[in-house]
Amino acid sequence: MNSDIKLVFTGSRVEGLFLKDLLYENNIGSIVKDVFQSSVQAGWADGLPEDTIRIFVEDEYFDEAKSILEEYFTNRDKKQD
Repeated sequence: MNSDIKLVFTGSRVEGLFLKDLLYENNIGSIVKDVFQSSVQAGWADGLPEDTIRIFVEDEYFDEAKSILEEYFTNRDKKQD
């Protein structure tokens, strides 16, 4: 299987790891890249802590993943109002 991956989220580590689990609960696998953590392990810091996580999904799951994340953000923002 040769499929592309697409970025669905960039943000904080805490929220990113929660969203990874949310996608998993909806049967969508993801790849998480933690830019800040990777750079710290390499011996130098890159990026800002608030935008260090990037979540990618396979192209075939992109629309479904975006829909799930949009619903999450809509509900989250309503609770904050």
